[in-house]
Amino acid sequence: MTQHPGTTPTPPVDALIVVDVQSAFVTGDGAVPAAARLVDRTTDLIARARRDGALVVHLQNDGPPGSEDEPHTPGWELHHPVEPGPRELVIRKPHDDGFQETPLGGVLADAGVRALAVCGVMSEMCVQATARTALARGYRVVVPHDAHATQDVPAAPGISEAVPAATVSRVAAYALGSDAEVTVRAADVAFTAPAPAPAPAPAPAPTTG
Repeated sequence: MTQHPGTTPTPPVDALIVVDVQSAFVTGDGAVPAAARLVDRTTDLIARARRDGALVVHLQNDGPPGSEDEPHTPGWELHHPVEPGPRELVIRKPHDDGFQETPLGGVLADAGVRALAVCGVMSEMCVQATARTALARGYRVVVPHDAHATQDVPAAPGISEAVPAATVSRVAAYALGSDAEVTVRAADVAFTAPAPAPAPAPAPAPTTG
């Protein structure tokens, strides 16, 4: 786990992955305890990523029938307005991992992304799963500690007391291991535009005998 004190600028990332910031999870009775802070931080991250030309990907979870994030129900809707274009898009996902059975991997590769920040909900599920796969694919991954959130874990009688959501979030991020940058604040994340992928070298001219 790479540490960057708040006074030390972190190298910029060229993509922002906003995981499941959907109405069911940040508004109403089902909102995560840190919903207000999460929305504040993700709003700022999105605005700065847009300004600096980074790729912005909103992941939108498709929950099963009857769930709070069932497709095309009010809770499924994205909380943040999207500005569709070549640098901002929405990718729906059927699993925790934003890469599994989605075009996310190809989108990042086509854009020339090398480093990304991951924010959203839930810390120990979709945020962690997406960040872990990004690390496995060789990306530099930043998970700002104040820009992801989850629910409290209820007590298990005879086994453990309830675990506060803030503790669950911290443990989930640290469980990503030494390659993830998890101690930065959202305000310390800097953005840049992805560098274009290098053009393939021209084929050598045929020789004549």
